[in-house]
Amino acid sequence: MKAVQIVKPHELRLIDQEKPVPDEKNNVLVRVRATGICGSDIGIYQGTNAAATYPRVIGHEIVGQVDQLGPGVKSLKLGDRVIIDQVTSCGHCYACRKGRPNVCQNLQVRGVHIDGGYREFIAVPESDCYVIPDDLSMEDAVMIEPTTIAVHACGRAQIGFDDTVLVIGAGTLGASLLRILRLYSPRKLIMADIVPEKLEACLRDGATDVINSARDALVAAARDLTDGYGPTVVFDAAFFPGSFLTACQCAGNAGRVITMGFSVAPDEMNQFLITSKELDVRGSRLQNHKFQTVIDLIRQGKIDLRGVVSHRYPLTEAQAAFDFACTRDPSIRKIVLTMD
Repeated sequence: MKAVQIVKPHELRLIDQEKPVPDEKNNVLVRVRATGICGSDIGIYQGTNAAATYPRVIGHEIVGQVDQLGPGVKSLKLGDRVIIDQVTSCGHCYACRKGRPNVCQNLQVRGVHIDGGYREFIAVPESDCYVIPDDLSMEDAVMIEPTTIAVHACGRAQIGFDDTVLVIGAGTLGASLLRILRLYSPRKLIMADIVPEKLEACLRDGATDVINSARDALVAAARDLTDGYGPTVVFDAAFFPGSFLTACQCAGNAGRVITMGFSVAPDEMNQFLITSKELDVRGSRLQNHKFQTVIDLIRQGKIDLRGVVSHRYPLTEAQAAFDFACTRDPSIRKIVLTMD
């Protein structure tokens, strides 16, 4: 079968692999139909993702159809359309015992530490497969995974009705956060970015206010929109050099700053900002069994993931897809690799 492997940073190859066979552990064989290109995938390709190991078949936004059933499968049938949980954990370390397997000491993420979904077939445990809604295409279903990340991050932020929220960055992650945050109905829901078209889309999708940070001073604009106090919750969904410090500068007293980036490059921080405002700085990584939550929200009509995919490439043209993704063209919303 065909697969896309990052051999080392900046070296992508289309390779042949043996088709996996389901066994007692990985007892469901899925024919992959669509996989997304995520910012973390770009980081693996460019060598800036600190978690990745090489060589690696990447891809963690994995949608396909059940092709073969192994021993003990009870909840799935042949032909079921599923999305695959990317997180695998040990179940017995401190984090797992505390109900946080997404930061398991022995964490292995598909497409990062172990081979992922940029291939024609993948064998996984039944428990990692979630049936997607009938009226959602498999390409659009790729967006379920980024939405799980947003659901988890909002949980980490403990959003309340009296909060004012700022999201720095309106890319795929920021747009996913907006989609979930508006369900909380905060007093203010502010999106900041440097691309006017993305900000216009945010206003259509439920943001109460936007800040063009290429034109306006972000910290001052955020304070102006919150009566001088500063947002009580700030998400860093941009991860540019200095974005963490900017998030702390924006946040109001007793606020929460949620960081989701993976850069290991040294960056500036200011202890006085954190201590004097008594900020809660919280990391948010991956997701913690949030796939069914997102699927239920779709079925209830509370979120709509259709129409987010902006570009499609066949698996065999993965190099062209990554070359385009690295341009950061403003037209990019979500790029999907297909296996038709």
